Amino acid sequence: MRLLLLCIAVSAATLAIPRDTSAEQYVHGPDSMPNDSVPHGVITQHQWLVSKVYPGTKRRYSVYIPSQYDGSEPAALMVFQDGHAFDGVDGDFRVPVVFDNLIATGDMPVTIAVMIDPGHVGDLPEKRGWQPRPQNRSVEYDTVSGDYAEFLLTEILPHVAKEYRITDNPELRAICGNSSGGICAFSVAWHRPDQFRKVLSHIGSFVDIRGGHNYPPMIRKTDKKPIRVFLQDGENDLDNQFGNWPLANRQMAKALAFKDYDYELVFGTEAHNGKHGGAIFPDSLRWLWRGWKDESP
Repeated sequence: MRLLLLCIAVSAATLAIPRDTSAEQYVHGPDSMPNDSVPHGVITQHQWLVSKVYPGTKRRYSVYIPSQYDGSEPAALMVFQDGHAFDGVDGDFRVPVVFDNLIATGDMPVTIAVMIDPGHVGDLPEKRGWQPRPQNRSVEYDTVSGDYAEFLLTEILPHVAKEYRITDNPELRAICGNSSGGICAFSVAWHRPDQFRKVLSHIGSFVDIRGGHNYPPMIRKTDKKPIRVFLQDGENDLDNQFGNWPLANRQMAKALAFKDYDYELVFGTEAHNGKHGGAIFPDSLRWLWRGWKDESP
């Protein structure tokens, strides 16, 4: 299935660059709007104050529990980096609203979302967000290693699993992020496909910050892994000393195509922001979770 909604789809065979790179206007569709006719999940807020993987860091995270979850069966899982950008009912992504709507229609499974902010060094700020900016974000997200996967699997997720039943099936575990959070999402699945097999990357920073530009050749030279990858970017994304984001995402797509991965690359005209990714977020999730009923135990 290829996405045509509010985007320029780029297939594995053709990665064409449109001549007009002026930003289009992206708007949210009905799946991103609150719907009183569907059950509504709940968001709870939490803190993680001691980390062994990232010593000296503290962070906040939130957990979305869908209304349909009753504990009788394990829920699917989706993890989000920069959690504060996702857990609101307005803004670009609106995870609680979109999840409510797609779970109700069966377009995705009953899914618990864990939305985690990067680590602050020292005292934890009063509020979530970018002020002040989390000092450990680049270390956690841009580093090409399995450290962040280790953090999730040994610290945050076992704690969440004490209260909620989460599936062990990696086909029903997804991970998502924007920018550095996007490359982080890929790193988690790349290093631990036994735990996560679905990746959603918006404006992913596959550039030379902490070695992310090495992923395309790594993909080409490594045996194919059982992961599904959705990449979103815009023609007016960043171009600086670390690299060119549109080019880097195209290189990722070409490498994934070379190894015959299940992937999608969708290009729009926006810059380094969540406008395009947020507008197509419901359809991105539909593509990512397609066939989930066949993957259930």
